[in-house]
Amino acid sequence: MSKPEWLRVAEAFETSGLTQKAFSAQRGMRLSTLQSWVYRRRRQQAGKAETVRLLPVEVAGVAQSSTVLLEVVTARGARVCFPAGTDVEYVARLVAALGR
Repeated sequence: MSKPEWLRVAEAFETSGLTQKAFSAQRGMRLSTLQSWVYRRRRQQAGKAETVRLLPVEVAGVAQSSTVLLEVVTARGARVCFPAGTDVEYVARLVAALGR
C-alpha cells in the first residue's frame, strides 16, 4: 500500500472505536504495522495548527460568589463553566470542538 492509503487506514482506525488489536485483527494486518501508521498520522496531525475562531462575548454580570467563574455558552446551547485563570487557548479549543 502507498503512504496515503496507510494514512487512510490509520484514520479509519481512529474513527472505528475499536482497540488497535481488534482493528488490526479485523483487517488481517499486523498490530505493529497499524501502531506505526497510527503514530505517524498522529504526529502529522499534531504538526498542523488548528484554526481557532473567536466570537464576541457579552458580560452578563458579576457573580456574587467568592469563586469567580468563566461561563461559555455555544451557539448550540452547550454551557461550560471554568474557574478564573483557566488557559484561554484551552477554552477556545474546547469551544471549537463543541461546535463541530
